[in-house]
Amino acid sequence: MDRTQDGSADDYLTVLANFACTTQIADLPDSLLQRGRWIIADCIGAVAGGMQTPEMRAFVARHLTGRAAGAASVIGAGVAADPRDAALLNGTAGTWQEQDEGNLHAKGHPGIQVVPAAIAVAQARRLSGADTLLAVLLGYEISARINRASNSRFAFHPHGTYGVLGAAVAVGRLSGYDPDRMRQLLNVAATCGVATSRNTIIEGVTVRNIYTGMSGFNGQLACEMVESGFTGERDGVGSVFGKIYGDGFDSAATVNLLGSEYLTARNYFKIHACGRYAHSALDLIEDWLAEGGDRVDPTSIESVHVVGYSFLASLHRTECRTSFDARFSVPFAIASLIVHGKPGLENFEQPAVDNPAIQALARRVVVTESPEFTKAFPGRQMVEVTVTPCGGKTWKGRGEHTKGEAERPHSPAELRDKFLALTAGAWTQEQSAGFLDGLLTIDAVPDMASFLGQHGI
Repeated sequence: MDRTQDGSADDYLTVLANFACTTQIADLPDSLLQRGRWIIADCIGAVAGGMQTPEMRAFVARHLTGRAAGAASVIGAGVAADPRDAALLNGTAGTWQEQDEGNLHAKGHPGIQVVPAAIAVAQARRLSGADTLLAVLLGYEISARINRASNSRFAFHPHGTYGVLGAAVAVGRLSGYDPDRMRQLLNVAATCGVATSRNTIIEGVTVRNIYTGMSGFNGQLACEMVESGFTGERDGVGSVFGKIYGDGFDSAATVNLLGSEYLTARNYFKIHACGRYAHSALDLIEDWLAEGGDRVDPTSIESVHVVGYSFLASLHRTECRTSFDARFSVPFAIASLIVHGKPGLENFEQPAVDNPAIQALARRVVVTESPEFTKAFPGRQMVEVTVTPCGGKTWKGRGEHTKGEAERPHSPAELRDKFLALTAGAWTQEQSAGFLDGLLTIDAVPDMASFLGQHGI
């Protein structure tokens, strides 16, 4: 298939639609397939963990009241729902603890917006794991490329915007769309995003978590609309991502090296349960702790100074009131890691937020921006951390790539441990381990409904 194009609106959409409809799993490199398996597993672990929170339990109960039972699992809740409702609930739960994968080059978290819709539809229609894996990879890659091509406005939170396109493409592929229908779907789905607000993470308010759920729901809604005869703008993608969500859109970038280079392969996986930009500094704090034996008296630290890129510097809040807003504070994340001595979900739970020692140390953490570091982002996630003790030698560290990026990946053992920790509240360790093993061979699964049922999902 010819992957080249001339940059015109008609051409780039046609190329994307053809790619979505004609690519076969055998066309994709083994390394990308393995990345896709881990993306699916990572997202499901994040969903199962987030589903145990009081807010999600209450939301599931209220949302499903009066609705007929469906064939798609609400993961970690022990109930089934219509695929649209399952995608809404699973997608929302998946961001609750800030443990889902992401992609700096796509400027957001594609996986948790695509995987819930693809899993729900595949389960309800009894499709294969290979179909599911391929649909996820195509929805992820195309939506990631579209958002990368947009000169995004900072005021918008990226969840619930381009993720709708990713979910729609995945479901369209599972539905056997031809290129003409897929092209129409791209233009319809582009207008089905949410008016998201990045200020939600500054204020630490949890309405932000619904954005990813809306991607899975609205992506399926866009498919229903197209199948019912609804039409979109000639170039709805360029219109929305170039004039509404962003100021300018490079259509040529969406198909540049399509089919030979994959943004999906440049995703990251998290270990710390907080906003991604904080991880750059936490890596250096871990290095410092390791040199000192992991446990440090927080009162012995006079100050910590973090210099980073603009997105990191934006998370400079020192006063946190809730578990959720603590996840978007570099000072809190650093103080909690120092007090706890290691990463863990407990670092961002309410007892940590209420801990006076953590609160006091967070106030002694200063975060500033370096224009040089901002210019290097996202290719390099540069950061410097200086720890000044009340007495003794000042420690200084510098990093260029955050742990979990493609350039500095976590080991499979680390990702397995994370999955087991996240799913501990939903299933036994034996169930979780067996389920993970199945997800890592998902393309060998003949029937997603039977597979999930066998594992009690």
